[in-house]
Amino acid sequence: MAKKLNYTEAVAELEKILTELENNDEVDMNVISAKVKRAAELIEICKKQLHEIDADLEKILSDLD
Repeated sequence: MAKKLNYTEAVAELEKILTELENNDEVDMNVISAKVKRAAELIEICKKQLHEIDADLEKILSDLD
């Protein structure tokens, strides 16, 4: 079973993918496709975690009222 990435790990991997794509002179469409697919997965992980944090903060703030 794959380890669940936290937000910081997902962003770090996204930055690594971006750097690899920016610094790659050879265009291998299969490699690019795989990296873009992985980047999309990482973005979804980040979005989900941000939505969860937002919901938690909204609940905390509403409990204070």
